[in-house]
Amino acid sequence: MDPISEDDLHAFVDDQLTAERREHVVRHLREHPDDSARVSSYIALRGALRAALAEQVDGPIPSRLNPHVIAHQIRSRRTIWSAAAAVVLAFGLGGGGGWYLRASITPKPSSMAMLLQEAVANHIVYTADRRRPTELGPDQRDDLARWVSNRMNRQVAPPDLSSAGYKYLGGRLAATNSGPAGMFMYQNEHNIRLTIFVRPVGIDGNAPIEHVGSGVLDGFGWVSKGIGYSVVAAVPSDELQKVAEEVQRLVEPRA
Repeated sequence: MDPISEDDLHAFVDDQLTAERREHVVRHLREHPDDSARVSSYIALRGALRAALAEQVDGPIPSRLNPHVIAHQIRSRRTIWSAAAAVVLAFGLGGGGGWYLRASITPKPSSMAMLLQEAVANHIVYTADRRRPTELGPDQRDDLARWVSNRMNRQVAPPDLSSAGYKYLGGRLAATNSGPAGMFMYQNEHNIRLTIFVRPVGIDGNAPIEHVGSGVLDGFGWVSKGIGYSVVAAVPSDELQKVAEEVQRLVEPRA
């Protein structure tokens, strides 16, 4: 099998790999945390771009980019050089300049959106592994809690979701562009895997639970005392929300 290339990583993000090659990339990402973090950032960037450009994609093509308009401009020029300049200006100043201006006024994706995009990236990489999806198993719950808590300088622990129908499989320390994160993995009776992803976020205090779509999977996230939590699984949104609310109840510090 050929070594994993940068093209493979991008094809993985775009879901353009064969099943065999995808499995090879998943194994590579599991063994290379730096590449796993890069893939997480690629998925986050794709989500941010989709959100920023959604209005433009759904809207009409700008008249300056209409082929008939460009053709008319070309015919009206006296030389091929002026025609080429018209095309460059149409796409450069009109198109690129417009996008540049739009980028300058488009707000950055929220901390919640970034958190969920990272959670989805790690969920995709590790839940696909049927042999060793976690680094520490269910019998090492306390060890994992200490490990993740020490790396994040915050006290976190995997909650018991048996009441929601999910059995704890274990977890791992995950890599993101924002630093270390914790991922806890569960599985229900239908062998559907659910992950809880936690890391400090760039805001203090709390933020209420909300649904965030990533374009790949949906999830629910919230912030409690500066720690971001997200719950991701390939289940109906209403079912996932109930599980997320149960997780929130279990991890929220009691007064």
